[in-house]
Amino acid sequence: MSTPEHCTELKVASIQMVSTPDLKENLSAASRLIKAAANDGAQVIALPEYFCLMGLKDTDKVQARENFGSGPIQEQLAASAKENGIHLIAGTIPLKAKDENKVLNTTLAFDPQGKTIGRYDKIHLFGFQTQTERYQESETIEPGEIPSLLRISVNQEVWSFGLSICYDLRFPELYRSLGQVDCHVIPAAFTYTTGKDHWEILLRARAIENQCYVLASAQGGTHQNQRRTWGQSMLIDPWGTILAQLAEGEGFISGVLCKEKLNEVRSKLPALAHRKL
Repeated sequence: MSTPEHCTELKVASIQMVSTPDLKENLSAASRLIKAAANDGAQVIALPEYFCLMGLKDTDKVQARENFGSGPIQEQLAASAKENGIHLIAGTIPLKAKDENKVLNTTLAFDPQGKTIGRYDKIHLFGFQTQTERYQESETIEPGEIPSLLRISVNQEVWSFGLSICYDLRFPELYRSLGQVDCHVIPAAFTYTTGKDHWEILLRARAIENQCYVLASAQGGTHQNQRRTWGQSMLIDPWGTILAQLAEGEGFISGVLCKEKLNEVRSKLPALAHRKL
């Protein structure tokens, strides 16, 4: 389906990184990429999961955790949003949890004044094991409990974003619970093993079934801890068409959300209105 001639637009971008165990190095890379995307015209920019730290061991993120509302990671994110005059959906950062040996894996959103305007703590925790790979997020992460919706106003137009993180992608009931949104933003660090088979399919399914845009911001490469992430950051439209993507490596992709496109898809095929359950 083509884009309507008249379009109420919002330019968005997702940043792809290959984060390291060096917090300062990652924050510097994130700031540089945010500035590049903002200079390209992006009004909303998303960072990937674990953008600030891909540790040599899982417990490294526990050492880097911050109290909500204070700390060098949050201060730099707020400063980047303000400096570039953009809304920033800041991947995930480690926040203090009830269990002192764990963190909350949290997406924070900042407005162009650098104010925190949204928060989502990752609900579904990844577990995967083969003879050569093992991941068990529940050993160092405390799960969140509350789905989260972000609403922003740009040029007197309100845009709604669903917030979810990586493994959440496999649980469509989370997306249904958020109701009708303009775009789901999904920061991720999908493994290469699962990403090559499932990443694109799942993202396009979430866009098609919820008749909305999907903006996915990924880790994409081989990290110093020898973990390999899939990459393929993407913007997908409500018909399931991929508008932009980046296979691997550091960089960003961008594109335009269009209100009229959302309305066109939902009026031609009113599946959301046909729901019975």
